[in-house]
Amino acid sequence: MTWYEVKLFAAHASGASMDALHVVAGVALQLLAAALFRTPVASWRPWLAVLGLELLNEAADLLVECWPQPAMQFGEAANDLVLTMALPTALLLAARYRPALFSAARRSE
Repeated sequence: MTWYEVKLFAAHASGASMDALHVVAGVALQLLAAALFRTPVASWRPWLAVLGLELLNEAADLLVECWPQPAMQFGEAANDLVLTMALPTALLLAARYRPALFSAARRSE
């Protein structure tokens, strides 16, 4: 089974769209990379791992798929990149610049 077939299976088995899977996969991979690297989400390493994997994924898609218009195919790749990296980027920036958002310290309510 090829990587592309694995992705199609995941989309059909979950009932989620490919776009939704990009969003979920980006966050899941960031958290997994942070755990594997034993580093906080505020570190650039998990974010860079997600970016690298997403670029490999899009390169594989460009090799496997053949759209009638190259501009449409590259546009879809750009869309996938943005969807995959949006939440990991938000988590990275929030963890780096607003770490109190992730603190278990008591807050006055």
